[in-house]
Amino acid sequence: MLQEALSAPDTVQDLLEHDAALYAQLGEALRAHPPSGLLTVARGSSDHAAHYFAYLVMARLGRLVTSLPMSLITLYGSRIQGEGLVSLAFSQSGQSPDLVAPTRQLREHGARTLALVNAPGSPLAAAAEFTLPLHAGEERSVAATKSYIAQLVAGARLVAQWQQDETLLQALAELPQALRRAAALDWLCAVPALRGAERLFVIARGTGLPVALEAALKFKETCGIQAEAFSGAEVQHGPMALVDEGYPLLVFAPRGPAQAGLLQLAEAMRARGAQVLLAAPEGSVDPATPLWLPLAPTGHEDLDPIAAVQSFYPMVEALARARGRNPDRPQHLAKVTKTH
Repeated sequence: MLQEALSAPDTVQDLLEHDAALYAQLGEALRAHPPSGLLTVARGSSDHAAHYFAYLVMARLGRLVTSLPMSLITLYGSRIQGEGLVSLAFSQSGQSPDLVAPTRQLREHGARTLALVNAPGSPLAAAAEFTLPLHAGEERSVAATKSYIAQLVAGARLVAQWQQDETLLQALAELPQALRRAAALDWLCAVPALRGAERLFVIARGTGLPVALEAALKFKETCGIQAEAFSGAEVQHGPMALVDEGYPLLVFAPRGPAQAGLLQLAEAMRARGAQVLLAAPEGSVDPATPLWLPLAPTGHEDLDPIAAVQSFYPMVEALARARGRNPDRPQHLAKVTKTH
């Protein structure tokens, strides 16, 4: 897991050096024939990457994106009307039947279908009209790292081409170096703080929320911690009643419009007695703040969450080992999960 997480900058470099014409073609097609709606089809880490893509589309392009409950098709037999829709399936292996069947049916019913997948020869790639390969190479650790980061980048690259946003495209070109800086940041103060934790909130907002979702999943599958992810707004509508003296929270507060509120929330929870680990860029907090986890900026604040998860992965891998677990082979889990 650690080796694969640290290889993510090279993976992103490889991804950005491939398929330029395909991304440009898809961007042009989306401009020429704007979709009436967009669907994402994904599970697990891939679903968190799909949420990131959806947030970018909704925030930047003003088009609604729906996460498809696949059981509507695979269990309940619904026939979704595909005309005018664009469906994007996110997957590492491309093998799960509940990704393949909706993609195939939506395509048959008139939707434009894309698969962002690490296995171009997979059943999912065959079912979709277009395939955007992740170029992540073999991922042997059960916990996805480099393929998740590649999915985030592929989604942002597609949005940038759709918008013809040269600023975002340039920031993407510079992203591998930013990720190398992020991977080198020291987050190991979090390991003794969380070694004995049994429960945890992970909090973010906006484009950072998909990274909080991913972090909570990694805490569960590699460390055995019952972690839950919440929006910085949603956590105040009930869940924060659980937060009392010593309760651990990891707050992601990258640059952007959500940052100020997240920093205020972190301070309020610290005043309540919670154990707050605050991930924020230099200059946004006092460097003497206890359990401050530095974030590396990228060339665009919309890409900062990608650098945040790059810094997070080595820490959570070290935490798993400190808790006596094997992060490469979590108990009860398999690399490829096939659900219906």
